Amino acid sequence: MNHRNTRRGFLRDLGISAAALPFLTNLPCLAAPDGEKRRKQRLIVLFSPDGIVPSAFWPDEEGASFTLKESLKPLEPFKNRTLILNGVSDRIRGDGDGHMRGIGCLLTGIELFPGNVQGGSDTPAGWSSGISIDQEIRNFLQKDAATRTRFGSLEFGVMVPERADTWTRMSYAGPNQPLAPIDNPYQMFAKLYGRAKDQESLKSVLDDLTEDLNKVRSRVGAEDRRILEEHATIVREMEQEIRTADSKKDVGHAVPVLEPGVREDNDNIPQISKLQIDLMVNSFAADFARVATLQYTNSVGQARFRWLGIEEGQHDLSHKPDSDADAQEKLTRVNRWYCEQLAYLAKRLSETPEPGGGGGTLLDNTLIVWTNELGKGNSHTLDNIPFVLVGGGLGFQMGRSLKYPRVAHNRLLLSLAHGVGHRISRFGNPDFCGDGPLANLT
Repeated sequence: MNHRNTRRGFLRDLGISAAALPFLTNLPCLAAPDGEKRRKQRLIVLFSPDGIVPSAFWPDEEGASFTLKESLKPLEPFKNRTLILNGVSDRIRGDGDGHMRGIGCLLTGIELFPGNVQGGSDTPAGWSSGISIDQEIRNFLQKDAATRTRFGSLEFGVMVPERADTWTRMSYAGPNQPLAPIDNPYQMFAKLYGRAKDQESLKSVLDDLTEDLNKVRSRVGAEDRRILEEHATIVREMEQEIRTADSKKDVGHAVPVLEPGVREDNDNIPQISKLQIDLMVNSFAADFARVATLQYTNSVGQARFRWLGIEEGQHDLSHKPDSDADAQEKLTRVNRWYCEQLAYLAKRLSETPEPGGGGGTLLDNTLIVWTNELGKGNSHTLDNIPFVLVGGGLGFQMGRSLKYPRVAHNRLLLSLAHGVGHRISRFGNPDFCGDGPLANLT
């Protein structure tokens, strides 16, 4: 199959619509020849709020021989595919309190704009002044036809508040451009699979448009007719999409079935989490996106983990002193629960074969980054931000515990970009990029 006669062109020649392409291009029979194969690379950022209990989180050892502490025990089946980074710090300062700068600068690596959102302390602030690394990587992949996908990136949420402010957004399409995660799994399902009503309305519009084009065609010159024919071709392709839409779920990729009737409610967080993770894995299997985020609640998150027997809000617990053994134990259980979600995501990815004859599993080609806006909740420190990496995908050497001397997290963000071949020399505030990507990752 030569460059001109691409897989997409081959399918179009057969009369298969663009709507069906995401379900077909990963079939082994349509995989690119060996000389054209390019490994798929995916990135997931998973966020949980309010810091950690360091003594129950960070391994004492450095290197390949380390013991997972209580908060990280669920990762035991994936220990050899886990990379724990201690000493990576958010050194961005400026406007906003610790929680605001924690989440707003976490993936952007740059200061917040001045604004009128007043935090619990410090100065008020606005949105971040830069793009986030997930969107930077998304844009890089979308520029290349070989890595372009239907959505580019997908932003999932679990009980993220409806209000839009600095505490509730971590992804940015650009300066002053926060992206809202979709925290309703049924809404995400509709985005991925549910277009029937829109297609019915579009069919009516296309019928009228086709008639209008035919009326004009006989009354214009050759060059105008050529342009009209191009428009007509687009219309015909869209009509073909509608005709084949009903059969999409039977070709190449099965549409998932969601558990019905799960309401957006604090006590349903476990069910919502599972639904969102399952949808994310299905979206990767269908190659809808190569980048995704999964945000649990928000900075200053106040979820109540009643299913763990914990009645207090998470943020309230995080403010208790280290001497409060009961609060420390509950926070450890909370972070272990988040880690269980990470482990479930890794398990689902590891059980899903890489589509398109690529070999291995989705986890082999996906790096999950679990992080937080704070290193520790009761001190609001931005030092020692938790960064736990699981999977493959970006060429990092996994199965290790690494310790760094308070390095700027901008360097980790650079490492993520370099891992997908995006060789930028700076990201976010350039003052914290001088030494380039983190050492010892590869």
